Amino acid sequence: MSVTKEIVTERLKTVNGPDFTGNIVDLGMVSEIFIADSKVFFSITVPAARAQEMEPLRAAAERVVKAIPGVAGAVVALTAEKKGGGMEAPVASRPAPRPTPTAAPAAPRPAPHSPAPHAPASQSSGKRGVPGIEAIIAVASGKGGVGKSTTAVNIALGLAVNGLRVGVLDADIYGPSMPRLLNIHGRPQTVDGKILKPMENYGLKVMSMGFLVDEETPMIWRGPMVMSALTQMLREVEWGRLDVLVVDMPPGTGDAQLTMAQQVPLAGAVIVSTPQDLALIDARKGLNMFKKVDVPLLGIVENMSYFIAPDTGKRYDIFGHGGARREAERLGVTFLGEVPLEMGIRESSDEGSPVVASKPDGPEAKIYRGIASKVWDRVNEERGAAEAAVPNIVFE
Repeated sequence: MSVTKEIVTERLKTVNGPDFTGNIVDLGMVSEIFIADSKVFFSITVPAARAQEMEPLRAAAERVVKAIPGVAGAVVALTAEKKGGGMEAPVASRPAPRPTPTAAPAAPRPAPHSPAPHAPASQSSGKRGVPGIEAIIAVASGKGGVGKSTTAVNIALGLAVNGLRVGVLDADIYGPSMPRLLNIHGRPQTVDGKILKPMENYGLKVMSMGFLVDEETPMIWRGPMVMSALTQMLREVEWGRLDVLVVDMPPGTGDAQLTMAQQVPLAGAVIVSTPQDLALIDARKGLNMFKKVDVPLLGIVENMSYFIAPDTGKRYDIFGHGGARREAERLGVTFLGEVPLEMGIRESSDEGSPVVASKPDGPEAKIYRGIASKVWDRVNEERGAAEAAVPNIVFE
């Protein structure tokens, strides 16, 4: 059975709109529908102030489309119209003021490579470095579902291709992705029954909660247990000498992310977003969190930026385009690059062979390598700025 826009549209008419007022098609909420290789792509426009409660509507639309005979997959996103052309988040969507942390304020951040491999970081910073690791980079997002983990692993592989010694810490305790993304199975070994040995593949050293529990085991830990596990996976692992450790942060801006940012001397943070306004609203929360705890912002990546039809080569901006670039310019943050919505990226990730490793000469791998190079340039810029800020004491 050939899947057409008309068939998809008719099925979407069975999905009720907000408050059961008509259906999402007749209400004008569905964007242009694009179909390629039996996969369906579209977005649903919703009121920004009610974004969080609209996820069941998005899931229902995705479900009815996937049930159509002949449909191999569906990508459905929520988006919202900007009010008056401005970039400011609606009041209802802005993050509430966060209580002042009980920890002491962070002093100016030392250069990531300043501690000796086996020496603790300066006590004045309140952040203790990890022996042997020159720089730690966080890859974060304000919300889930924007391709953060796929971006993190391909950036890590891009850094490795560029000649660096790279490790990856999967800090998402509740939804670890690295075992699947990097096709790593089994349990890590220990050194003297105390220190874990990282797992390895594609030249990366990797640690994840997914190596320690079964994939389908739900994690029901509370905050202190999560932080204890993160601390162990970071500090009680035989990383060896690494130029950089890429940390795949959990989505959002909860206690785990805030504590990691406050306690670990991060060289900087990369924010991953998609072009639609709702994702950018959440991305701002992540940016603001890192700014409040004095973590340098290395830049923003726009994922699912555009789609190139494989049959015609025509470009479609299914979820909008350029929102992350404009946000970066508005905030004075480096724009690191655009990653297209490409089914090959998703398929290779699901198969445990990320594109930078499986198709190193392909256009998508080239994009990720370029992003990795910009990230490392920004790390070195921040190092230089930190060193310049250190005063010299001259005796005459």
